[in-house]
Amino acid sequence: MRKRLLNILFWSVISAAFIGPGTVTTAAKAGAEYGYRLLWALLFSTFACIVLQEAAARLTLVSGMNLGEAIRRRYRDSSLFVWVVVLVTGAIILGSAAYEAGNILGALAGIHFIVSGPAWLWVLLITLFAALMLSRRSLSLVANALGAVVAVMGIAFFLTAVAVRPDPAALVKGLLVPGLPPGTGGGLLVLGLIGTTVVPYNLFLGSGVAGERQSLGEMRFGLSVAVLLGGLISMAVLVTGTAVQGAFSYEGVVEALRRGTGEWAVLIFGGGMLAAGFTSAVTAPLASALTARSLFGEKDDARWKEGGRGFTLVWGGVLLTGMLFGLSGIRPVPAIILAQALNGLILPFVTLFLFHVMNDPSLLGEKVNGLFLNFLMFLVNWVTLTLGLWQVVRVILGVTGTAVARQGLLLTGIVAVAFALDARVGLRYLLRKGS
Repeated sequence: MRKRLLNILFWSVISAAFIGPGTVTTAAKAGAEYGYRLLWALLFSTFACIVLQEAAARLTLVSGMNLGEAIRRRYRDSSLFVWVVVLVTGAIILGSAAYEAGNILGALAGIHFIVSGPAWLWVLLITLFAALMLSRRSLSLVANALGAVVAVMGIAFFLTAVAVRPDPAALVKGLLVPGLPPGTGGGLLVLGLIGTTVVPYNLFLGSGVAGERQSLGEMRFGLSVAVLLGGLISMAVLVTGTAVQGAFSYEGVVEALRRGTGEWAVLIFGGGMLAAGFTSAVTAPLASALTARSLFGEKDDARWKEGGRGFTLVWGGVLLTGMLFGLSGIRPVPAIILAQALNGLILPFVTLFLFHVMNDPSLLGEKVNGLFLNFLMFLVNWVTLTLGLWQVVRVILGVTGTAVARQGLLLTGIVAVAFALDARVGLRYLLRKGS
């Protein structure tokens, strides 16, 4: 039993990484504006996170290579090698930079519930401390301490979700009946809920932390339980959001928490947002640097070691992006929603390469995906690609002022297009004999 608990704690690094300011903002706003209607998106994204993170971790346990190294080896003899490496790196760094903006803004919002002071000063201090953690590699102690504050915030959301006394029938319907709200705002929230749970750069982090000490069974158990607990916290945040009165705001979330947990709500929310934002402000640049190193760095290349020029330039660029957004004075809520939605758009692109790698016998031997695992990955990629295309089409229609009388027919067409695109990659793997 003790070994299993330690295994769950080990893989909690994944759930801790995606429970940040983006999760709190996106899930609470979804609950405030649409009630329980978007719970299905969190259920799907939790399931998708387990499927994709299991694949990334299994890759490392079986092959000894992390995801970036496997992609590089898979395509090294292809004429598309340079394009693949540049596109994957660009997607991860772009997604991390967008996420970093939300991290800094979320941490800043948390600080303002605890102490006063000029926003620019707090942004510079957050950036400075994050840079110190990244340069000195002294993350573990700070991350564990701040992670405990985030855990307290999670418990507070659970207590509030219970105090809200949600209608069981409405909960079940929201979980099991998918639906896309009208307008672009609802679509952005759906993408955001997926993008804040299945964070593309977490696939590289999860692959990187997997070690040889675990068996496949131990990894699957610990990872599944840890991600499931993270998904349940996200759902509790959404349920808490339904108690927000009036237009969505952080003050409204604090008031909802106060009704459920008492006067400690301000410190719990403010401290939790600060802790979640700060730890994520460190992990996002670090993940970008690790990804770039795995794709571009050669063995014993000093430029890509911790503290090396290439490694530092990547994490420094991502951190600088977040700092500039923090200093810009833009409102945190819309910026965070857009950042999560961008990660939702990037996700199908990253999982496409993961799909290829997990079916390469030269990398995994007999441990390549079987029929069932291929079906799950195909399903996840199809749904995320459909949602991404649907949101892009909605934005284009909104910008051009084009009205579509039969929205259902348009959505059916997009579902078909997404299936065709996904089938170009996955159909041959699905038809292959598997176990």
